[in-house]
Amino acid sequence: MKITDRIYTYPEKGMLDCNTYVIKDDLLVMIDTGLTDYLPDRLEEMARDGLDPKKIALIVNTHLHGDHCWANQSLKESSGAKINLHPLQTKYYDLNVRQMARFFGIEPVEFSADGALETRLETGKLSFELITAPGHSPDSVCFYCREEKVLICGDVVFDHNTGRVDLPGGNGQQLKESIEALAKLDIEYVMPGHMGIVEGREAVKSNFEFVRRNVFPAL
Repeated sequence: MKITDRIYTYPEKGMLDCNTYVIKDDLLVMIDTGLTDYLPDRLEEMARDGLDPKKIALIVNTHLHGDHCWANQSLKESSGAKINLHPLQTKYYDLNVRQMARFFGIEPVEFSADGALETRLETGKLSFELITAPGHSPDSVCFYCREEKVLICGDVVFDHNTGRVDLPGGNGQQLKESIEALAKLDIEYVMPGHMGIVEGREAVKSNFEFVRRNVFPAL
């Protein structure tokens, strides 16, 4: 589903899945691949929107919890795309991919990375700042496009909620600080890893205020 001229969203389909975002620019980029079982349906949805999954050039992630990256390797093999990780995601790969799987009593679904993201994701006409936002996970990274006023934020902040902090590496105080920093940005679209998109500057501002007032005390 098209959200802006160059950004598409494909909502989560069930348990252990996430919202996927696709940037259609000089590069075709997927942010968070979701659960492997749902990948064929997701690629069919892309095709119906006129996006060729075989032209995906780059796979990136907001963080490496399984529901956000389990389909990384499958998509890489089917499309030829490269997987680039932020340095924090490389640093915490063992924690979030291997140890997290053991935490839930399941086998890890691993993937091989091809390169690194540092401070920006350049897709062509659009440029995304990479903003570290620990708390839900120590490797959480948000993708912020000033031109489009879009924040793709993974599990840092949702519509009237936040990501949980009781998983390995979670930290409530860090999450509060991350959200307060994000709230200072000029945002018209909050695109989270779960639930719906928050659209409109006033709705975004109201959502941050709700989270600050009603969710922060429980973190």
